[in-house]
Amino acid sequence: MTQLYTPGSRIEVRDAEWRIKRIDYTNTQDYALTCEGISELVRGREVTFLASLEKHHGGIRVLDPAHTRLVEDQSSQYRASRVYLASLIRQSVPADGKIYLGHQAALDTMAYQLQPAWQALQQPRQRILIADSVGLGKTISAGILTSELIARGKGKRILVLAVKSMLNQFQQEFWSRFTIGLTRLDSQGLQRVRNRIPSNHNPFHVFDRAIISIDTLKQDIEYRHYIEQAYWDIIIIDEAHNVAERTGHSQRSRLAKLLATRSDTLIMLSATPHDGKPESFASLVNMLDATAIANPSDYSADDFSDKGLVIRRFKNDIKDQLSKSFPDRDIDTLRSPASLPEEHCYDCLINSDFKTLKSSGAGRLFRTTLTKALFSSPAALLSTLANRQRLLENRLAKSQDSEQQANIRHDLDQIASLQQAAKAITPASFSKYQRLLQLLAPGSDFNWRPEQKDDRLVIFTESVQTLEFLAEHLPKALKLKKDQFATLRGDMADKQLTATVDSFNQGSSPLRLLLCSDVASEGINLHHLSHRMVHFDIPWSLMVFQQRNGRIDRYGQSRQPLIRYLLTDSQNAKIKGDNRILEILIQKDEQAGINIGDPSEFSQQEGEDRTALAMEAHDGELDLDALLNSLNLDAQADDSLAAFTPQQLPGSLHELTGHFVRIFGTDYDYAKAALQWLQQDQQLDLDLDIQPDTLRLTAPDDLYQRRTFLPREVWPENNRFVLTSNTASINRELQRCREEDSPWPAIHYLWPLHPVMEWLGNRALNAFGRHTAPIIRQPQQLAADEHWILLQGGYPNRRGQMFLQDWSAVHLRGNQLQGCYALEHLLARLPLDSNLINSGQQGTDDNLAELQALLPTAIAATRQRLAELKTAHERQHEDHHNQQMAALDQLKGQHLKQLELDLAGLEGSRKDQRRQQREHEIERIFDDYLAWLENTQLTENEPYIQVAAVITGSH
Repeated sequence: MTQLYTPGSRIEVRDAEWRIKRIDYTNTQDYALTCEGISELVRGREVTFLASLEKHHGGIRVLDPAHTRLVEDQSSQYRASRVYLASLIRQSVPADGKIYLGHQAALDTMAYQLQPAWQALQQPRQRILIADSVGLGKTISAGILTSELIARGKGKRILVLAVKSMLNQFQQEFWSRFTIGLTRLDSQGLQRVRNRIPSNHNPFHVFDRAIISIDTLKQDIEYRHYIEQAYWDIIIIDEAHNVAERTGHSQRSRLAKLLATRSDTLIMLSATPHDGKPESFASLVNMLDATAIANPSDYSADDFSDKGLVIRRFKNDIKDQLSKSFPDRDIDTLRSPASLPEEHCYDCLINSDFKTLKSSGAGRLFRTTLTKALFSSPAALLSTLANRQRLLENRLAKSQDSEQQANIRHDLDQIASLQQAAKAITPASFSKYQRLLQLLAPGSDFNWRPEQKDDRLVIFTESVQTLEFLAEHLPKALKLKKDQFATLRGDMADKQLTATVDSFNQGSSPLRLLLCSDVASEGINLHHLSHRMVHFDIPWSLMVFQQRNGRIDRYGQSRQPLIRYLLTDSQNAKIKGDNRILEILIQKDEQAGINIGDPSEFSQQEGEDRTALAMEAHDGELDLDALLNSLNLDAQADDSLAAFTPQQLPGSLHELTGHFVRIFGTDYDYAKAALQWLQQDQQLDLDLDIQPDTLRLTAPDDLYQRRTFLPREVWPENNRFVLTSNTASINRELQRCREEDSPWPAIHYLWPLHPVMEWLGNRALNAFGRHTAPIIRQPQQLAADEHWILLQGGYPNRRGQMFLQDWSAVHLRGNQLQGCYALEHLLARLPLDSNLINSGQQGTDDNLAELQALLPTAIAATRQRLAELKTAHERQHEDHHNQQMAALDQLKGQHLKQLELDLAGLEGSRKDQRRQQREHEIERIFDDYLAWLENTQLTENEPYIQVAAVITGSH
């Protein structure tokens, strides 16, 4: 059976024009053509046609570029042709690893922000863990890479997973800076989608670009089936340490592993990805590339650093770029002497003895739990004691053993004594609370001024009971009104969290004080109007230190972050030792802030466990410093991720970025010309208002139809768009949003990814009809027998993605070929600008036939140019491709060798069964990766070619 079709070819099916993306040969001796719509009514849609079935609907017509219909352009200054050609050129796909679009987003772009995207683009597929320190702008780096992939035709479908407190912020950041609209699928949003589609339809097929909480997904087993049936171009996992495999196989980890197989591009973001256990970090790396690490318990940077899977920088690494936007912290630890009631409670706690918790040091462990609670607040201690009391009372009621009953009663007496001691600590004798009041009092050195809208305070505590205590007492003591303080806690609904954070960041809000549990410690921006933070209790994990402080100490903070820790000094030797451990944690976090060591050495739980172990292991008389050192709490650990980050990264914007030739100098110039063409030549009612750098227009019907596929929040009131290409104007608008009760900007950034710009491009590409090319007559600049034919062409890969693309300008005199040049050559010779003169003359039938007859010569020249381009590309990348294949073979051997080591302790049928299962899994992993490389890195043999325009000197 002769193949009639090639990927990249343009075809006409059912009165619409399509481009073939992929061709499959079915078991019924038929062709299945997966196509992307090109003509107006089907643009962007993906459909699969069976060649035999289409015979009954008019058949499939391959559009031969030699039969392109040439049409006259009657528009003034050839405006239609220039807009049409500009739109085609703007769709050109970069063929190298430089950044062509992402750096043009609404940012104060710095080189370090582009490096993750550049690093990812050097790899055959873009899978990367961006592990920069807290506050350096990982979301921005992810947006730059995402924008670049969209520009390359690899970002139509996007799924973002974030913690619930970050959904709104991430959604806003991607829209405000990159105009990438992510539909928020929280629990209610997902249910709304399911209610409006048939029960057997996949909700993840409704929106191409969505953001959802991973906890929402993991709660419903039904979603697993939907995910298995869906595929995305890009998946982003924010706060990715939450999906690492730690003790056991968590639901989050299992879900992330599944999603990792459902996308070409995987972008993970985490400031704290390494918890000191090699297995957890290896689990993240193997989600990025399942071939990377053979032994998750024993590996080094040499095993996979050349894959470019990880990038990690600290503030100190990029301080030259951040000096104006990232001031150093001002940190102080404030101590207060314990009151007599507190000292009594400490003594009671240290001397307590729990008979029901004797085994394996459980009594000491429980006492450490009580110590942690008391270090937070008496309220937290009372809550912990009440929980234990209820448990023992229930156990006593069921017990038939007299000795057990006696032990339970003894412990209940111990609890009653501790409760009595804790209740005796009133707010007046709660020394840490009183120190907080002194700190916040008018005239103190801290100088908090709640009367000013840009001086807002964040207070963190780990315990919900402590949070409730502060919420009850602190506002009254500070004479704050009810609307001047709020709390953030983990049991709040998504919308409550979002509304509270938005209010804290809005200048018009009366909110001045935010009391937070550690639900607010991940990712949330609190730095816009706040530079002060108080740790009411000290976290027992360095990871939490880093996450908390990063809420106000982050990129964009213009003032010096003022961070205070509160500690209670006790005369009790054991309590003194415990406090010394907390001081060590504070010091180590300070060291991390200036790049000495890495605070993400342990997970939150691991860090807390080690701190608890240190407290349990001393009685106040041991060599505490030696103990801390042995537990690795006082050591300055090397950053365990540094070795995994490639060292040779370009350091300047010039090295990182590339640029395409353009007909219009700026996005604004292009949009202005396109809108004027639509309004004046196409008679489209736009209610258009053009100002320097700013365009205002009312959405016509076909633009309004796009609203269905965008988040509701981004669509403007009254369908009236205000677009600006001035990033300073965007920053002022975002500042206005923070000052007023309007988190979504009314002014949008004008650049290629905005829906209005995409709509303009689609309209312009249909300026002359299907399978046509305009004639631009320039007798003033060209001889009568001189012609330039512009053609676009390229080679798709085997998945139909554009892999190599080029523009040709073919020069002819009469019917003789003079040369085939790059587009830049023609534009230097004949700028297609507003100086073009359109006399309105139309060629005769003979002239049109003469021009039409030139097309085969131009196409042949372009075909030869493309073939040379492909040969040069293959020659350039052949060694790299061979190295990839050799590396895969070596990695596969390592996996098989590790399998034998893992099976060493097994025997018989169990060993054979385990070997067979694991060998099959290894074969599948490497076969899948090899197939992916072949389908994406190898091109089809036949190029696609499109005639774009004919420029002639003939009348």
